[in-house]
Amino acid sequence: MTDSGTGRAVRDTAVLVGEARRGDTAALEELLSAHLPLVYGIVGRALNGHTDVDDLVQEVMLRIVRGLPSLREPERFRSWAVSIAYREIQQHQRRTARDRFRGHEVEEVADPLTDFAERTVAELELTGQRRDLARAARWLDADDRRLLALWWEEESGRIGRADVAGALGLSARHTAVRVRRMKLRLEEARTVVGALAADPRCPGLADAAHGWDGGTGALWRKRLTRHVRGCPQCGARGAGLVAPEKLLPGLGLLPVPGGLADGVRHTVEASSLLGQSATGGIRDLLHHVTATSVTASAAVLAVVVGGLTYPVWHSPAPSPRAAPPAASRPAQPVPTVSAPPSRTPAASASPSAVPSPEAAVVRRAGAAIGVTGADIYLAPDGSDDGDGSRARPYATLGKAVSAVRPGQVIAMRGGTYRPAEGASLTTDGTAGRRITLSNYQGEQPVIDASGLPATTWAVTQQADHWTVQGLEIRGSASHAYVCRGCRDTVFRGLSLHDNAESGLTLRDAGTEGNTVLDSDFYANGPGPAGGVGLAVKFGSGGGNTIRGCRAFGNGADGIDLGGFTSPVTVSGSWSYRNGNGFTLGGGHTSASVAHVLTDDAAWDNAGLGFNDEGNPGAIRLTRNTAFRNGTGFYLATAAAVLSSNAAVDSGDGKDTVLSDASRSDGNSWDGGGGATEFTTTDPSTAEAGRAVDATLPRTAFLTPSGTAPGARMTPVGETS
Repeated sequence: MTDSGTGRAVRDTAVLVGEARRGDTAALEELLSAHLPLVYGIVGRALNGHTDVDDLVQEVMLRIVRGLPSLREPERFRSWAVSIAYREIQQHQRRTARDRFRGHEVEEVADPLTDFAERTVAELELTGQRRDLARAARWLDADDRRLLALWWEEESGRIGRADVAGALGLSARHTAVRVRRMKLRLEEARTVVGALAADPRCPGLADAAHGWDGGTGALWRKRLTRHVRGCPQCGARGAGLVAPEKLLPGLGLLPVPGGLADGVRHTVEASSLLGQSATGGIRDLLHHVTATSVTASAAVLAVVVGGLTYPVWHSPAPSPRAAPPAASRPAQPVPTVSAPPSRTPAASASPSAVPSPEAAVVRRAGAAIGVTGADIYLAPDGSDDGDGSRARPYATLGKAVSAVRPGQVIAMRGGTYRPAEGASLTTDGTAGRRITLSNYQGEQPVIDASGLPATTWAVTQQADHWTVQGLEIRGSASHAYVCRGCRDTVFRGLSLHDNAESGLTLRDAGTEGNTVLDSDFYANGPGPAGGVGLAVKFGSGGGNTIRGCRAFGNGADGIDLGGFTSPVTVSGSWSYRNGNGFTLGGGHTSASVAHVLTDDAAWDNAGLGFNDEGNPGAIRLTRNTAFRNGTGFYLATAAAVLSSNAAVDSGDGKDTVLSDASRSDGNSWDGGGGATEFTTTDPSTAEAGRAVDATLPRTAFLTPSGTAPGARMTPVGETS
């Protein structure tokens, strides 16, 4: 056979694996040398030229050697090696995120995307669309760069689609979807690059890029892409682009540093495949030759530009900048979000211990909501001419969010804020360095948006990795809080009420992994025209959860999932005295969506308790209760799966309207679990105020007796 990366003849991989297992060092050398360019290309492109590339390649090769004796299918060596490389990349990124989360920044060399990437492109004299493709690839996020690295190897013929799917752990069909999405984002980035290069630049783009530092971080990626999508002038830059598959071959391969390649040969010569001493020798020798090759002054290195690589001359990175003296830094108390959980050393050391969004709001049972320290303060009697410190707080949310950076905490002191303009949250946090916007513990900040025009939303968020808690927003002539295309944001302990359109709305494509918990949304849009308490609508994105929320007295719907085409999970939430309780589809679409509802309750809604609104999907409803609504469960279209639900005392005499495609078992109308009897039908305790930790009030209201079907209103021992 012939190695497609080097063009030289090599023996059959399965034969080499067998011989290497038997201790043939020549076979091991040939096997590793043949696959080193593939591994180096994938790691190099995915890590975007970071100085850890060589070390990580070394680690991948070590893992390949260690795992070789246990490889069950020698003929699948290449796919197996690709999977190891992909997993090591993921682990590296998780370790980096964890280190940042602990407050120990990982020092990086001067970013090749800003320091010398432009010179690299110029030296190679790339022209036209190849140059723009090279620059556009830098705008991809880490996940897409990893996928681009695999896809490029596939397009180059060095691996197949099965190899890519195996590395991702997905089916071929799902892999194709991931690749297609990545390519779409790459094409958007190419359009952004073209629009930025235009002379003169579109006035709207010039405004959007005001203050841009030339970087390719998530904030600017989202902001500039958003403009280009909606601008006919900039969008026209995307017309006539040549498919990237036709441009990639002209960009060349990623060369492996000579020292690293030689290290494989010397390592194999000096070591035996089996035994701990062999792997130790491999590590030492690879480390020696790698260190020699990357620290030489003005050495030739392979620099990755967003997944596309070029050989350039580069001097060693400057020494890490020293932190400013402690005396020059303002003293700030350590910020906390209620009571953060303790972490054992073992848990912290786990490579997969990347904090989840909800980790930012975990607290002791009964602890008051709020922070006790922050990086940025604002107060109703503050001034935007201040410095945002506790002593000189800002006055407006708009000023505070414009100054915040990843990993920081904003504390709003108690009192009433009357903004003259809406606030826009556009700075992204990261998985390890979330941004927190919170009340100061024991104080209640109130944003009175009644002075804003009807065309302005009180708060608009277009940023990821935030925690927003303990705020009250009222009086907006439009929406109180809209989160557009947000990812991994936690909303907790909010009180959004008396707004004309909605309390909280999550919308648009890319709405992923958000959590709304322990919050109240009420009296929004009173009257027949109606407003919505809490909406997740007109968009898509997986992993969105609503838990421990109440929506009541809203003109239209309490909780509305209309037009959202990905499943949303709703649990332990109550919707009452609205037009409808839970609306689970519609929004002028016929999308089939399998939302999941568990232990939710709808009572005293004028219309429908649970309403599919034309959604034909397999909505799953388990242990939910509908009490004294117009109709309890109106699922006339959905192929719903219902179990252990209760519907009682519907006003029009119809507890349920179910489609022929639905499946119903063990519900009150099926006679499951015995007759439905509630401990009490007095809602006063359920409608009382929340505890200081923002959890739902304890109540016996609508609690079913024994094994009867229906929602478990506040399960014993469970906190939100």
